[in-house]
Amino acid sequence: MFKNSLFKVKKLVLATSLLAVTSAANAGYTIKLDDGDSITFGGYVKVDARYTSGNIAANDYWYGGGTVLAESQSNFGIAVNETRFNTKYVHGDVTGFIEMDFYGDAVSGGGNEIISNSSKPRLRHAFVKYKNILVGQTWTTFQNTSSLAEAADFGGPLVASAFIRQGQVRYTNGGLQLSIENPETYKGVHGNDSIPDFIGKYTFKGDWGNVSVSGLARQLQTLDGSESAVGFGVAGRINTFGKDDFRFQVHGGNVGRYVGVTASTDVAQNSTGSWEAEDTTSVMVAYRHFWTDDMRSSVFYGNTTTDLRDTDRSHWGVNIFKNVTKQLSFGLEVGNFEMAESNADSDYVQLSTKFVL
Repeated sequence: MFKNSLFKVKKLVLATSLLAVTSAANAGYTIKLDDGDSITFGGYVKVDARYTSGNIAANDYWYGGGTVLAESQSNFGIAVNETRFNTKYVHGDVTGFIEMDFYGDAVSGGGNEIISNSSKPRLRHAFVKYKNILVGQTWTTFQNTSSLAEAADFGGPLVASAFIRQGQVRYTNGGLQLSIENPETYKGVHGNDSIPDFIGKYTFKGDWGNVSVSGLARQLQTLDGSESAVGFGVAGRINTFGKDDFRFQVHGGNVGRYVGVTASTDVAQNSTGSWEAEDTTSVMVAYRHFWTDDMRSSVFYGNTTTDLRDTDRSHWGVNIFKNVTKQLSFGLEVGNFEMAESNADSDYVQLSTKFVL
């Protein structure tokens, strides 16, 4: 009876703590439980004011594609869809993590600008990690997240970045990671995948930063049958002077949907009309400089080209961020997104406010 009463008290304390967390939107919280267990709530609130001008239709952020317009248009908008929250529960060697944001239909979030700007929630991560095994949905093992450019535009030059989240089973041993991941053939046959994607990555780390080398092997499904595909990636973040750093990504081979966020496809038709794996070449570079301890800038550039579809797309940007407090920052960014094969490009200016919970 005593244990049962104690359990009820603990549940009441936890419930009270959760109410306190959900009512306070200006802080991150870790609640310590028994036996070293803990539950953590985090995320951030981000507000973006964005002006675009050009003959690529306006979006909340640039990805690897876009709608080409018959003539140039200008657009101004304010969005908060990047706002996210997450929860992590730690129980001994087991960690559970879930995260959501509000880009419910990928780019615009499904917001109704006529009435209330309601946006759909979207699952980003949901995984369980036990010692060196991870199962669930998170960043693909092929990706080096530390090499992503810091940008006001969501994700920066996604057009040339490895950027994908999906279901997987991953094994980690030091710098080595091996995984089997959810298969899908972009622009191929959906629902006919019998073999998972195989990915391996090794990350070299030191006081100088990190560099990862990754490779993937897949079986792609086309209207003509199956195609074998292999691709590679080299990415990293190198410390330079003071707090500055240089970030880069280079990808090649049949990387398809893993790189460029629709800039390249997994399969395409060749000159004879047959389907085969698309070859992609992507390069992304970014340099971040700290003017002071609380003010920094990044300049970045990304480009992706493909052989069968003759895609040629790029994104460059320059920004400055100022931290007013440790949690609150403001950012200003200018840049350009181009789809050269369509003779289309758009400029943008974005002001962002970010408050880390």
